[in-house]
Amino acid sequence: MDTYSLLREIADSWGLLAMFLFFLAVAFWAFMPSQSNARKEASMIPFKDYETDAKKSSCAGTCDACKGKNAAQKKEGLSDE
Repeated sequence: MDTYSLLREIADSWGLLAMFLFFLAVAFWAFMPSQSNARKEASMIPFKDYETDAKKSSCAGTCDACKGKNAAQKKEGLSDE
């Protein structure tokens, strides 16, 4: 048996088994109860920018920047008030 055939046979059987066991180990590690905080943090990644934008716009129109913006809108007749 030449080297290529031997290596191919090992990869087809033991390599597949090793990769499958590695997959099971990673899946088990990812779903362990001790990883729940990491999963929660990862699930909130898409909303990180939204949270900071919401915090920035929580002034309810009382900051100086909003007062100036509201005054400009009133002057142009764009305000709802």
